[in-house]
Amino acid sequence: MNILLLGSGGREHALAWKMAQSPACTKLYIAPGNAGTPAYGENVNLSVSDFEGIKAFCIDKQIDLLLPGSEEPLVLGIYDFFGADPALQHIPVIGPSKSGARLEGSKAFAKEFMLRHNIPTAAYREFSEANFEEGLAYIAAHTLPVVLKADGLALGKGVVIAATHEEAIAEYTEMIKSAKFGDASKKVVVEAFLTGIEMSAFALSDGQHYVLLPSAKDYKRIGEGDTGLNTGGMGAISPVPFADPGFMKKVEDRVVRPTVAGLAAEGIVYHGFIFFGLINVEGDPFVIEYNCRMGDPETEVVMPRLQNDLLDLFTAVKHRQLDKVTITEDPRAAATIMLVSGGYPEAYEKGKEITGIPAPTADQIVFHAGTKADGGKTLTNGGRVLAITSLASDLQQALAHSRETADSISFGGKYYRRDIGYEFS
Repeated sequence: MNILLLGSGGREHALAWKMAQSPACTKLYIAPGNAGTPAYGENVNLSVSDFEGIKAFCIDKQIDLLLPGSEEPLVLGIYDFFGADPALQHIPVIGPSKSGARLEGSKAFAKEFMLRHNIPTAAYREFSEANFEEGLAYIAAHTLPVVLKADGLALGKGVVIAATHEEAIAEYTEMIKSAKFGDASKKVVVEAFLTGIEMSAFALSDGQHYVLLPSAKDYKRIGEGDTGLNTGGMGAISPVPFADPGFMKKVEDRVVRPTVAGLAAEGIVYHGFIFFGLINVEGDPFVIEYNCRMGDPETEVVMPRLQNDLLDLFTAVKHRQLDKVTITEDPRAAATIMLVSGGYPEAYEKGKEITGIPAPTADQIVFHAGTKADGGKTLTNGGRVLAITSLASDLQQALAHSRETADSISFGGKYYRRDIGYEFS
């Protein structure tokens, strides 16, 4: 099987690492990839949104399966693009249709979908330029804190939790009137703040059936103790200690099953990963957000714990046979610590040489995220640089092993959180 994987981050490195283990993997291409992905396939200089370029490449290299790693090509409709082209129709795309990708691409659509299918989520209203004044009055009377979300994609930065009405009104005004997040904030979802502890659940759906992958929890804040600015993710753990069988049964019964059934009932084609951003409120799961792909850095702990052949799972998606699949998880705990560039998530420098990256072992792998190869050197090429994933019999041992390796890797301005998993120590 010849495979094209779209993306360049730690998620894509982890997916490449996992797919390359399959006997079904003949040739793996990663577009555009990073300095770590050539260990498992061939990097290709293609943009994930260059659909015509992707088409030409797929025809030339006789690609048998396309896996978009990130949300951008899915929200732009790459599934539909392949399905509408006679030269590409035979190539399965692991991901939702453009309509299905609205679960991530539009916060308002996702909220309305949850309301239609009785999926638990925070109370909300949506506002735009058309009812801007109504939104001001709604926020002024809202209990605190209050959550404001840009409707569209904002690279993980379109969510504000305001502690005062003044802050909320200022952010709301900036989003709509000053286009703080561009077109993404032309519409703003205002919702109630839920108190609890967050986690991520992941399903792979064939449109009728689904399987649940290992659970995970990521850490978004730049500072220790969950302080400071939001990032793309500073680390992750799997499994989640509080996500016991009883809690996960609630997740499946109240969230996952109604989501998959709701998509099918509405005629929305969805053949790929569904990410459920959840919050545990006094033992009950509520949905904070959907994503239409795997999370990052959650993929870096989920894939090492998934014992199934990933390409076998994708073949089952193609043939709508996920009901015949049983997921097997590594009993060990996995912990990822993300090394980031100094200054991230604000301004940071690129091009710093990285040294000390160890070779993969049975209990640790360093996934590249924002890196590039330059001659014989590996250089930083993004805010999030490396994801160090370790496996051990318990979470604390896995975290300790990742911290030890984090200390041994060097590049200018290196920073990482030493307290990933702190709630469970």
